Amino acid sequence: MGRLIKYLFYLAVLAGIALVGYAYIGPFFGADFSPPAEEIRKPVVLDAG
Repeated sequence: MGRLIKYLFYLAVLAGIALVGYAYIGPFFGADFSPPAEEIRKPVVLDAG
């Protein structure tokens, strides 16, 4: 049981390193993480009273 937990811990650490690596190296391979940029305007009605 202890070996299983140890292997799962190692797997989680490797997955975290892979995720961080993909976040830094991904844009070089064409992955675009930026949100779509568009302006949204909505009228706001304030009830003052």
